[in-house]
Amino acid sequence: MVLYKRRDMFAGLSLKIGMVFSKVGLSPNQWTFITIIPTLIAVYFLMENQFLMAALFFIVSAFIDLVDGSVARVMGKVSKLGAYFDTIMDRYVEGIILFGLLFVGLPDFYISASAWIVLYLIGSFMTTYAKSAAKEKNLTVDEIKGGLLERAERLIILFVGILLAYYSTLYLTYIIVLLAVLTNITALQRIKIATKKR
Repeated sequence: MVLYKRRDMFAGLSLKIGMVFSKVGLSPNQWTFITIIPTLIAVYFLMENQFLMAALFFIVSAFIDLVDGSVARVMGKVSKLGAYFDTIMDRYVEGIILFGLLFVGLPDFYISASAWIVLYLIGSFMTTYAKSAAKEKNLTVDEIKGGLLERAERLIILFVGILLAYYSTLYLTYIIVLLAVLTNITALQRIKIATKKR
C-alpha cells in the first residue's frame, strides 16, 4: 500500500496543480485552512445520508489538501510552520469526518458501529502520535514512516466506504471495521519501529 514510497510518480502532477492554483492569490497556509470548509459540508451530507454528495465534498477536501503543498513548492514558500499547520489540519479533517459518521446510524457488527468508529479514531491518531512521540522522546532522529496504512491510504479506503454506503450502510460499517483494525496494526508497527531503533 504505502503510497508515500511512490510520491515521485505524482511530482509532475503536483507541480502543475501548484502552478495553476498559485495564480489564485492565496497563500499555502490559507489553502490549508480552507480544507475545513468542504470537510464540514461533507459531514452535513453524511448526517443527511446523502452519501454521494458527502463523497464528492470529501474528495474536494482531499484535493485542497494536495493544493496547499503544491502551491508552497511552486511559490518557494515551503516552511516548517506550513508543514505543522498542514499536519494539524489533517488530523482535524479526519477527526471531523469520523465525528460525522457517529450520526449516520450505521448498522452494528458484533459491537456497535460507534465503538468501531472510536477504535478507528484511536488507531488513526496513534499512528501519527507514535511517529511524533518517537522523535519528541529522542528515540529516533529520522521520521518514522511506513506500516500498513498511511493517511492517504486511510482516506482512500474511507472514501470508498462512503461511496458504497449509497448502496448499503452495512458496507460502510465493514470499511470502518477494516480501518479500525488496520490503523491500530499500523500504530503498533510504528511503535515497534521506534523501540527497535533504541
